[in-house]
Amino acid sequence: MSESPIWHPFTQHGLGEPIPLVSRAEGAALYTQDGRRIVDGISSWWVTTHGHCHPRIMAAIAEQARKLDQIIFAGWTHEPAEALARGLREIMPDELTRVFFSDSGSTSVEVALKMALGFWANRGEARHRIVVMEHSYHGDTIGAMSVGARGVFNAAYAPLLFDVGRVPFPSEPQATYDALERECAAGAAAFIVEPLVLGAGGMLVYPPEVLAEMRRICATYDTLFIADEVMTGWGRTGTLLACEQAGVVPDLLCLSKGLTGGAVPLAVTMASEAIWEAHYSADRSRTFFHSSSYTANPIACAAANANLAIWREEPVAERIATLSLRQEERLTSLSGHPAIANPRRCGTITAMELGSGDAAYLSDLGPHLMAHFRQANVLLRPLGNTVYVMPPYCIEDADLDALYASIREIADALTR
Repeated sequence: MSESPIWHPFTQHGLGEPIPLVSRAEGAALYTQDGRRIVDGISSWWVTTHGHCHPRIMAAIAEQARKLDQIIFAGWTHEPAEALARGLREIMPDELTRVFFSDSGSTSVEVALKMALGFWANRGEARHRIVVMEHSYHGDTIGAMSVGARGVFNAAYAPLLFDVGRVPFPSEPQATYDALERECAAGAAAFIVEPLVLGAGGMLVYPPEVLAEMRRICATYDTLFIADEVMTGWGRTGTLLACEQAGVVPDLLCLSKGLTGGAVPLAVTMASEAIWEAHYSADRSRTFFHSSSYTANPIACAAANANLAIWREEPVAERIATLSLRQEERLTSLSGHPAIANPRRCGTITAMELGSGDAAYLSDLGPHLMAHFRQANVLLRPLGNTVYVMPPYCIEDADLDALYASIREIADALTR
């Protein structure tokens, strides 16, 4: 076969690492063209919740594809989107009354940022500073990069990024509170945060009471609170939303990934009525100017409706609780290993650092870990020397054991 013309994301092709060709998937397993069965330990980049090719979701996609594939959503609508918006209103916080569709986690963040700035502009108030948390990651479009950590991910694009206020990760919570209060008191427009777990920043975990206090500070100064639950939503931290564990309701909520069970791309930004009202007018200049060609694609909305039906009708919460306990048991079995540092868990997510030194995305250990996991027939994609396990909720014990056995093997090798 000739060399593929594909330029893969987050892939340095100059390293010559193999790129397996996956031909099908089912449950928590991927099957390659060369006959291997791969255990998906990261839900294929955090999206697959109920398992690959879930029958109910696949059936919904097939049925919708026979009726309506795509239609402009500016000034038009369709029943899959209407049903999905109603369904989200039923299970999400009552205060989030409006549903805006987009295509990915990054765009749901872009929408939230634009809504926040539009809110203040339409009210005639000059508040435009966005505040973010150290080590955060919110996507790879320009606005999303601007509110993420500055470093290797976006150094080449620095001239495009806008300035933001930053608060430290709450390893010492008071320092975070003080920095956030200074920004809010100075008139910050909005604070955006990943609730409880910072994903690409290294699976960094902080407690619910910290999230609650940050929300309180924002409310005190009328700073809009944006919860980026693109990764943490749909049960990953043990509850439908991570914000639930802190009793927090944001002004803007970003959802994607598990929205369709991970089957097809779709995202929503949910907004409070106050944000809607700031844009609602007979004056067309106050329109919310954002869209994409595939906003609220009917097939994607049908997949999301099937996901909502699974949450309503199947014991998803019990599966999540059970997987969380199974994850804890296996993480505990690795605790104390001399090559493993800072083992941690939040809901169905576990993480740890391997080798010596602090977590680092460009750790020289990273490519060696990737090679080991490929050879062990498991899909684990370390963040440098940070290894994490975030499997579909349907994963069976044997496959979960295989993931942790592969981690122990490389940890043993590092010790030797």
